[in-house]
Amino acid sequence: MLGIKIILVGRIRRGFSKEAFDYYLQKVKKYTRVELAVVKDIKESNIPLRLEKEADLVLEKIAPKDLVITLDHKGKPLTSVDFSARLGKWQEDPGRSTCLIVGGAYGLSERVKSGADMLMSFGPMTLPHELAAIILVEQLYRALTIQKGHPYHH
Repeated sequence: MLGIKIILVGRIRRGFSKEAFDYYLQKVKKYTRVELAVVKDIKESNIPLRLEKEADLVLEKIAPKDLVITLDHKGKPLTSVDFSARLGKWQEDPGRSTCLIVGGAYGLSERVKSGADMLMSFGPMTLPHELAAIILVEQLYRALTIQKGHPYHH
């Protein structure tokens, strides 16, 4: 297992959001190696052009052997237990890193999503980028504690 890579489009700016994200990220790091890559969210009024420019930045961060999971409201919803089981299987591959991608304000381009191994959803609702990132790291922590039999998930 090479660890987990998280790619975020746009950094987490707000104090309370940054605190929550950092809190759970540190908890995840107690269980596995984590690489965080933050790419610039492009300021462009033409949304398709914005998404393509962001896609270029995201794709630069993906290694050829990464197992790519993108967050998208049209993706597969998983329970925490199911996510934990899948993460465990992904981690069993010694040559691949699990790479989880959170899009920016307008999501991710089809180019990024079509190249993913899996689209995953936290549900049909649209979430702000920062909240989706917080939920992702909290669910990673929960998944890892489930694997270890820790009482966090009850």
